[in-house]
Amino acid sequence: MNELDAVRLNFSPESLVALDVILAFVLFGVALDMRVADFKGIVTSPRGTLIGLFAHSVLLPAVAFALTMILKPAPSIALGMILVASCPSGNISNFLVNYGHGNTALSVTIAAFSMLGSIVFTPFNLSFWGELNPYTRPILHAVTLSPWEVFGTIVVLLAIPTALGMFTAHHWPAFARRIRGSFRALSLGFFALFVVGALVVNWDFFLKYVERVVLFVFLLNAFALLTGYLTAKAARLPEADRRAVALEVGIQNSGFGLVLVFNFFGGLGGMAIVAAWWGIWHIVVGTSLAAWWRRHPPTPLPAGTAA
Repeated sequence: MNELDAVRLNFSPESLVALDVILAFVLFGVALDMRVADFKGIVTSPRGTLIGLFAHSVLLPAVAFALTMILKPAPSIALGMILVASCPSGNISNFLVNYGHGNTALSVTIAAFSMLGSIVFTPFNLSFWGELNPYTRPILHAVTLSPWEVFGTIVVLLAIPTALGMFTAHHWPAFARRIRGSFRALSLGFFALFVVGALVVNWDFFLKYVERVVLFVFLLNAFALLTGYLTAKAARLPEADRRAVALEVGIQNSGFGLVLVFNFFGGLGGMAIVAAWWGIWHIVVGTSLAAWWRRHPPTPLPAGTAA
């Protein structure tokens, strides 16, 4: 066993409850911006949506598994990589796509279905690919991870807040518009403060071990962005769609991954540090890529050319 696999971050049961509640509020705030129409994109742009979802929910976890088998990181780091790759799209992906002159409508649709699909895909991918890796399999067995338990947690922490947010936005749109900005800012602010507090409490662990995950997070994030972009390119999607798919695949909800780490793996060091560092790194890379793309708008398609 690697030294990092034995590390457990300090996290009290009360803190775990607080993290669950804060994440539920964050997702409720995100859902205030979602509409049933977001899911209709599967009809108006079925090819782009299906390609994006395939790259995000099928290819990326497989890529993460392949990287863990080739690079052979510590088992807890490897399982953290698989977990992050199995999470739904991150909360800032739509903004980054819009800023980088990508197809925002396609981004919103992929993100909506990613969030909905994660109810099934997250527990399946974590269990399936984690079991296939002989080094991560003992961790899953040690915690007796049940995909159904993960499924239930995702329903409570993700599906219910999302449904309540969409319900509020649909039935009380004026109220939702008034609270949307401040609610999201406050909930994300509390989440950021919570993560900072958790880092402070575990600062010695973080400083000691974060260098061990930097390379793996860098490679996984790079391959995630490339998987999304190249899959969309192979499908001959226009440039704006490729950018949307790339960022939807490369920006993962690592905060949700942290919740799963503490709920099911007792704050296992390698997994927690991968998820925490991913939350920092994907913002840096995603923002940089969107800024570069903003300076290089996609070339308009010739008149009469089908997208």
